Order: sequence, then C-alpha cells, then structure tokens
Amino acid sequence: MLALHPRFITDNDGNKTAVVLSLEEYESILSALEDMEDVRLYDEAKSNEEEFYTLEEAFKQIEKQRKQS
Repeated sequence: MLALHPRFITDNDGNKTAVVLSLEEYESILSALEDMEDVRLYDEAKSNEEEFYTLEEAFKQIEKQRKQS
C-alpha cells in the first residue's frame, strides 16, 4: 500500500481546492496506475477470443507466407 502524506490547498472558506504530494508519492501513484493499466490490458486480451501466437510462431508464419508470395 502506498503511504501518502497529502497537503491540501484551501480557498478562503476552508474548502479543499487542490492537493500537494511529494514527487516520490506522485511517481509512486503513476507507477501503480501504469501497473493497473497493464493488468487491465492483459485481462482484456485474455478475454478476447482471437488466437495468439508466440513470437517464434509468428516469425514462422511470416516466413511461410513470404515464401509463398
């Protein structure tokens, strides 16, 4: 879990209008978001019914098609 220590900027009425984080905390949040996006994309790809090939299989298919042309 990320340890955050936010500092808030408020307006004259005391309403929070912005948050300030250390650069380290901000970068940690960005890294976590990128990881979550990778997981989402992986899950999306796995749920897709398209057929996937390993890199080696893909090269074999490309070479086979190239020779047939």
